[in-house]
Amino acid sequence: MTIDQDEQDSLRARSEQALGEIAQALIENPTLHNAISAAFGAREKAIEAQQAAISALNLSSATDVERLERRVRSLSQRLEDVEEQLDEANRELAALRRKAAKKSAKATDEESTSAST
Repeated sequence: MTIDQDEQDSLRARSEQALGEIAQALIENPTLHNAISAAFGAREKAIEAQQAAISALNLSSATDVERLERRVRSLSQRLEDVEEQLDEANRELAALRRKAAKKSAKATDEESTSAST
C-alpha cells in the first residue's frame, strides 16, 4: 500500500462513519419519524379513496382485471383439454364404427355364401 492508498482508506472509513452517524440521527429523529408515518398514512388514505371512487363508479380495478384474466386463461386451458378429449373420443368412436361395419360386412358375406350353397 502506498500513502495515497492509506489516506483513501482512512477517508473512506471516516466517510462511512459520518454517513452512519447521519443515518442514525435521522432514524432517531422524532420529527422525521412522524413525517414518514404521516406520509404512509396519507398514502393509505389515498388508496382507500381511490378504491372507493372506483367502486362508486362501478369500475373494475387492475386487480379485478388481472384476476379475471387469470380465470379466463384457466377456462381457456380447460376448454382446450375438453376439446382434445372430445377429439380422442371421436377417433375411438370412428374406429369402433369401422370395426363394427367390417364385422357386419363379414357376417353378411358369410350368410350369403352359406345361402348360396
